[in-house]
Amino acid sequence: MKKYFSFFRLRFTLGLQYRVAALAGIATQFAWGFMEVMIFAAFYRGDKNAFPMSLSATCSYIWLGQGFLAFFATWMMDNEIFDSILKGNIAYELCRPIDIYNIWFSKSVAVRLSRAMLRCFPILLVAAFLPDPYGLAKPESCLHFFLFILTLALGLLVTAAFCMLIYILTFYTISPQGLRILFTSAADFFSGGVIPLPFFPEPVQKIMELLPFAAMQNVSLRIYSGSMETDEMKKAILLQLFWLFILIFTGKILCRRAEKKITVQGG
Repeated sequence: MKKYFSFFRLRFTLGLQYRVAALAGIATQFAWGFMEVMIFAAFYRGDKNAFPMSLSATCSYIWLGQGFLAFFATWMMDNEIFDSILKGNIAYELCRPIDIYNIWFSKSVAVRLSRAMLRCFPILLVAAFLPDPYGLAKPESCLHFFLFILTLALGLLVTAAFCMLIYILTFYTISPQGLRILFTSAADFFSGGVIPLPFFPEPVQKIMELLPFAAMQNVSLRIYSGSMETDEMKKAILLQLFWLFILIFTGKILCRRAEKKITVQGG
């Protein structure tokens, strides 16, 4: 376990060095965040009572989503892992006394965490000073903030475990492009990355909340904005834990099977 933590710390420290890329990302996320806020504000001018969340809660959801985009964006994947599978460099990994799944999982979490650390503070700081209701509001209570931090961490782990499935399924394909487009598009839509889940019709929302995608960003952002009742929060956290176990368990099984069937051609 110590070697995986050491690798995690190494990758996290390395990720903090990409400050210019972080600045470019911050500018992009500010632009995208302001655009989303203006779009929703335009809809709310019609009939505020027609929406399941207040405009303030929706704006907080948007800014938190932008601040922690690196946690939940499934399209932010590691091309080094794909290259190691496609080009045969995976052979070097198999020669080392490590578990491939664990080392890749540690790397994925470290990279996402380092990216978020560089980007979230400037975005959330500016959003907190925007006029109400267009900025980042305070959490509903100390309990909501604590559960937000807890579910945020669980959402990060669920996202990393989900992306691990895409890496591992690459063993069974010629090119990962189709898998990446299919899985990332589904994750963005069903996780609430495009439209918050409460805005969907209630029958559809109930189904979407049971899927693993909802365990990514939907839970933590809605808890912070106060759009979840106590019973809903308990159920959502249990679902996060359930999907985290299922995704890791499935990923490890597929990874072990793939390791036994790997064929590396060339000298």
